[in-house]
Amino acid sequence: MRNWIVTLLALASFGVAVSQPAHAATEKEILSRLDAAAATFKSLRADIVRVKYTAILDDRSEESGSMAILRSGKDMRARIQIAKPNERAVSFQGDEVEIFYPKINTVQIFDVGKNRGLIDQFLLLGFGSSGKDIAKAYTVKVAGQEKINGIDTTKIVLTPKSTKVRESLKSVEMWIPDGQAYPVRQKFVEPSDDYMEVTYRNSKVNPGLTPADLKLDLPPGVKREYPQK
Repeated sequence: MRNWIVTLLALASFGVAVSQPAHAATEKEILSRLDAAAATFKSLRADIVRVKYTAILDDRSEESGSMAILRSGKDMRARIQIAKPNERAVSFQGDEVEIFYPKINTVQIFDVGKNRGLIDQFLLLGFGSSGKDIAKAYTVKVAGQEKINGIDTTKIVLTPKSTKVRESLKSVEMWIPDGQAYPVRQKFVEPSDDYMEVTYRNSKVNPGLTPADLKLDLPPGVKREYPQK
């Protein structure tokens, strides 16, 4: 159960890439930027590159695609489109997560139920969550400066304070451009040291999405599966 929740959450990670002059940001400065950005966030479109690393096999795989997210009050919706190498689409709507595999015309449906709050927390992590909320849920540590795709960033490491969250997630690393609020890369590390790393490009904030834009385009005759049953 924990493994698929972490996978779904990592697929829904997001960020915005903007280059600014180099600056050694402090924890207080970064959390203040997140507070300001959270007040105006409504929606996002971005291209993504996702890397999955399995520690026991020392295996690294890469996927690419796009994502969109929409927030209206407490309602969070997201859609992730993986283009290659294995095409599929993921939709977060209410208490349901749907994963559509077009090559076999099959959609798998998960009921996140009591885990909805945890998923919402990660959908907003680094983009929509206020600095105050992040500081309440995580121990925040600044881990120096790095360049990501030519962009000067400050790396921060978030360690969950919740024992329940730590069962699924050891830490979250985020690379935030100097002078900006949103990460250009996030890395979700599991207790096993497996991780999911997501990098974002061509991001657009508040592009005017509607709930219809976040739904999956399911063809006639699609097969529905419920893996939890």
